[in-house]
Amino acid sequence: MPELFTFFGLIGHDKTFIYITHMLLSAGIAILLVKVAMANLQTVPKGAQNLMEAYIGGVLKMGTDVMGKEAARRYLPLVATIGLFVGIANLIGVIPGFEAPTAFLEMPLTLALVVFVYYNFEGIRRQGVIKYFKHFLGPVWWLYWLMLPIEIVSHFSRLVSLSFRLFGNVKGDDMFLMVILMLAPWALPMIPFALLTFMAFLQAFIFMMLTYVYLGGAIAVDEH
Repeated sequence: MPELFTFFGLIGHDKTFIYITHMLLSAGIAILLVKVAMANLQTVPKGAQNLMEAYIGGVLKMGTDVMGKEAARRYLPLVATIGLFVGIANLIGVIPGFEAPTAFLEMPLTLALVVFVYYNFEGIRRQGVIKYFKHFLGPVWWLYWLMLPIEIVSHFSRLVSLSFRLFGNVKGDDMFLMVILMLAPWALPMIPFALLTFMAFLQAFIFMMLTYVYLGGAIAVDEH
């Protein structure tokens, strides 16, 4: 099956080049959107400011449901930034002539590593090294030998859960889009495009939700 046509592919066909250019494009759009939203702040928000405030409010509400409002506000910058970046990166792949950088494993894996390292760091910082890693042993002392490897595997599997879920879904969407455009190149397939747009937002939502869940579990060790 032929590769997706991309405008950047006219400059170079190297996979790394295609990935980096689309990743930088996604980051640039995210930064531009934020700058436009903050360029002329008003008491009654309009346009981009209204859009960004609605987005931030939605992310905060999501985090509040997981870990409470105070903790959700603390980690809001990280989660909202990741969600905005991932959402835009996913949406780029819906536009013919562009490819989602999240369809390359490098980006989802890097973001997953960032979340993995950060939530463990926060758990250690908030609970202390001994107290944090003690919950890996479970509540029953005579099952320590069994629970420790299970917990370690469980935590590292989160890297797979975050990265491969995002990569697999976005890559599958790209393949689906390629087939649709091959079958109907001159007609705009509105229903498939609407579905892919929904999936782009959904994958960003799932990534943010899992980030909040992992952070919430790391800072609330006493409750386990």
